[in-house]
Amino acid sequence: MEQNEHGSMDLTHERPPAGMRREDPGDREVEGSARMILPKPIGRYVRSESARGTIVGHRSDRPSEGRDSRRGEGSRKAGGGGSDVPEPDPEDRIAVRMEDWLEQLHKRAGYQDSFDVQVRQMTFADKRVGLLFLSTFTKDTAVTEIIKRLTYVDPSSVMDQDALEAIFKFYLPANQVQRTRSFTKMVEDMLIGNTVLYVEGEREVLLIDAKQFPSRTPDEPVLEKVVRGSKDGFTETLLMNVALVRRRIRDPRLRFEMAKVGTRTQTDVAIGYIEDIANPELLESLRDKIQAVNIDGIPLGDKQLEEMTVKSGWNPYPLVRYSERPDVVAEHLLNGSIVVIVDTSPSVMLLPTTYFDLVQHAEENRQSPFIGTYLRWVRFFGILSSVFLLPIWYLFAQNPWLRPDWLAFLGAEKTGELPLILQFLLVEVGIDLMRLAAVHTPTPLVTAMSLVSAILVGDIAVKTGLFINEVILYMAVSAIGMFATPSYELSLANRIVRLALLVAVFLYQVPGFVICATAIFIGLTLVRSFNAPYMWPFIPFNAKALMSILLRMPQPRAVSRPSINRSKKMRKQPVG
Repeated sequence: MEQNEHGSMDLTHERPPAGMRREDPGDREVEGSARMILPKPIGRYVRSESARGTIVGHRSDRPSEGRDSRRGEGSRKAGGGGSDVPEPDPEDRIAVRMEDWLEQLHKRAGYQDSFDVQVRQMTFADKRVGLLFLSTFTKDTAVTEIIKRLTYVDPSSVMDQDALEAIFKFYLPANQVQRTRSFTKMVEDMLIGNTVLYVEGEREVLLIDAKQFPSRTPDEPVLEKVVRGSKDGFTETLLMNVALVRRRIRDPRLRFEMAKVGTRTQTDVAIGYIEDIANPELLESLRDKIQAVNIDGIPLGDKQLEEMTVKSGWNPYPLVRYSERPDVVAEHLLNGSIVVIVDTSPSVMLLPTTYFDLVQHAEENRQSPFIGTYLRWVRFFGILSSVFLLPIWYLFAQNPWLRPDWLAFLGAEKTGELPLILQFLLVEVGIDLMRLAAVHTPTPLVTAMSLVSAILVGDIAVKTGLFINEVILYMAVSAIGMFATPSYELSLANRIVRLALLVAVFLYQVPGFVICATAIFIGLTLVRSFNAPYMWPFIPFNAKALMSILLRMPQPRAVSRPSINRSKKMRKQPVG
């Protein structure tokens, strides 16, 4: 239902001849259109009435999630659709007098206090009508067309009997309309951009999809660039992101379930999966975790939702993979993964996630299998260098007897004015400072800032004896390996591990390095992401899956889905 500038309303109707009241084809709900997946109530903050609005023109085969199966005796049929409009709680009813309705809006929706909460009052066929909308979200042409069509009302016929029904059937040029008797539901829909049509004397209102969100066009992802391949990436608009995925998977079994998170932000969250592939246990677990979220809001989007559902605590390693590329998300969906799309976030969460999912990049699959395997191994070397190069060199520098003869060139002839461990820590902090400065520096000044950092900080620091050449060299190699890591979150976690190894070598030499590295590895083997072992397929060992990670297999040989996803259908290609 979240459509905006992509055409949620038909504005091409011409004014009918005088006296005609026939029903335009564009005014009716299309019988065969897709049913909207209503959001489930999240936590304790959603009233029982808030999820009860039904799409007019569609008969539901089962009660929507969170809906009380017992209907109120005052329920009545929604015009033209055969769906029940439940009776709300007494304190949640919509006032039948215009003045009382406006007073409700003033007290509970900020009418006359917030400039963007607008009510357009009119009179048609002796009926007082009000259009409630947010001026910041509403498409002007859509509201203008609604008002124009209302001027066609014939006062001598149906308006004196059931005004709301007549407006819906004969005069409303909208593709998506809901009916509700709940004031809370009405305000929630108004806050997401829908237009509310109120008729004095009626206990129901019409919720019309006529919204238009501020949005941008898809651009190339910043963190997942490729030499060859698509250049479109996700945006901050949920509808656009869903469309980018559906463009790549034209499967009627692709599902996107909607939910809302946050008592105040009411952020839209979409759970995407392929019905006959995804693991139903994982899907139900994810639903339950999202429903259990009880928080004011998630204005920072997917990261806050991750922390509320995954709850990784102080573990620096990411338990969820993020992607800004629709083709990557589509590939994971076909492999049995479940994706979570959060409105206002330009990235998508992929579940479940393992460590080895985070070290793969789309560029490898855009090249031939041999070149893709080569690029993958180069990337693996860079990731390992970013973690172990500095601690191992420091270990050899502090213990020359450990170096074999063919590594005799390693080590430092002079240590400089500062101890080596202090030099490493200062360089690490300096790299982080330069990275943060590059993020916050205006684009035209980034090059100048980089030159200042490289020449003044690097060269002069070595000449003055603050750092030695070896520290700068190996730190630079480690930084390059860190930047070559596909997952930004994983690169930051690897940096923390590198610092821990350096401190362990400084304190306990060889035993410190061995114990620290072993403890970190054992800790990672105990981590689970949505009940999936984090170090799979290494632990537990799966030779076939590990081989598909070490080598970029040709597509004809990729016949099965990863077993870690526990998909309903494991094969992607027929046998033989």
